[in-house]
Amino acid sequence: MNLQDIMTEPITIDKSEKLSYALDTMEKFSTRRLLVMHNNIIHGIVTMRTITRELGTRKKSNLPASAMHVATATTDNYNKVLPDMTVDDGVILMNKNNGILLIIDNDDVVGWVTPQQVIEHYPFSNSYAGEIMRQPVTIGPGERVIHARRIMLDNDIGRLPVIENDELVGIITEHDIATGLRAFRDLVSGNQQDSRIKNLLAEDIMSRGVISVKT
Repeated sequence: MNLQDIMTEPITIDKSEKLSYALDTMEKFSTRRLLVMHNNIIHGIVTMRTITRELGTRKKSNLPASAMHVATATTDNYNKVLPDMTVDDGVILMNKNNGILLIIDNDDVVGWVTPQQVIEHYPFSNSYAGEIMRQPVTIGPGERVIHARRIMLDNDIGRLPVIENDELVGIITEHDIATGLRAFRDLVSGNQQDSRIKNLLAEDIMSRGVISVKT
């Protein structure tokens, strides 16, 4: 199976658009990343993680997401590949460089492959969750959102199980943090953000009713 067999059409956004529009677009299309273009030239990828990083930057704490440009949260974390590359080789490249795959044909972007497409098409029928799972990094419901953000960025992960009294009570994701910080910046004036952000806790933005599986 080749990459062209599983690729999908990327959702694009111009580098001059605002981060608020990027978040709205991600929400609309249920995606965590967008292809950043300008005048038909690839400028990179904007992801929920890079937006989370940018919205938590103190030097821009007085700016709402509607005043911050996509270009400020764009990363070059992608690989250009040909449509006939095998999925197995594509997975090796993704793991090596920790980036998505842009499928290029005659200098045009004809699709992309993200971890979602790999998971949807990879044969996991003979595997168990316990064989591929990792020890989770967790957080408590009373811990600050800025701490959760820092843990995610430092560990390069997209979600944190929320544990209270040894029980799973929720999960906090990049999406939760990005949308939470967006709302915070919109509601709290710049000169009050340093003190007020300490009151924003994981339990305020976490998702409840977590779906779990057995090993």
